[in-house]
Amino acid sequence: MASERLQKIIARAGLASRRRAEQLVIDGRVRVNGAVAQLGVSADPALDRIEVDGSLLPTASRAIHLAIHKPPGFLSSSMDERGRRSVVGLVDVGDERLWPAGRLDVESEGLMILTNDGEWANRVVHPRYGNEREYAALVTPAPTRSVMQRLRDGVELEDGPARLLDARFALPPPEVERDRDEAGAWLQVRIGEGRKREVRRLFGAVDASVQRLVRTRVGTLRITGLRSRQWRYLRPTEVAALAGARRR
Repeated sequence: MASERLQKIIARAGLASRRRAEQLVIDGRVRVNGAVAQLGVSADPALDRIEVDGSLLPTASRAIHLAIHKPPGFLSSSMDERGRRSVVGLVDVGDERLWPAGRLDVESEGLMILTNDGEWANRVVHPRYGNEREYAALVTPAPTRSVMQRLRDGVELEDGPARLLDARFALPPPEVERDRDEAGAWLQVRIGEGRKREVRRLFGAVDASVQRLVRTRVGTLRITGLRSRQWRYLRPTEVAALAGARRR
């Protein structure tokens, strides 16, 4: 493997974003072969001993990018101090450590991306690359068209104004299992930022409740073909598109 800038190596290992990795170097918290590293230094992770805060930098033998249909009741995080189930535990990729590129709250379902490629994950979730999120939402009571227009125009939340990029009545895709006794109306909604529990909070602001929330798309990647708990590796073209190589 060729030498690379330290901040890129640290980011790819998932320890920090590239900008945060630069700060770690500036703060003197990174050593290469026992010597405190300086900003601008390059290294070869296959040959050099790289330490951050005294711990050997974890390395990934191969970059892994995969999609999974998260069921409700599973955490998005890779681990939990309370021993709750994690979506990462549904995937078997050997000893590789994976983490989510963007999260879903525990009761939400649908498309998630798991990876061991920290730099790529940061590109996927960063707003500048325009990876919209699309959801199937079961909402009660069924919103009127004027309410949906209000959500498209924007409402004020506790952390600032927010809005849906689009909202329309539409049934969920076939990958979403339906309940026989479900109540409410299914909508297709799109958001850009993906702030914490944003869709649920938006509907709460107009006195509606989201009974089910299923993410069906992230950027150019759709949930197509993935039933609950199923997962697959991403194709190289999908990996490139999510990182911004092909804009929507």
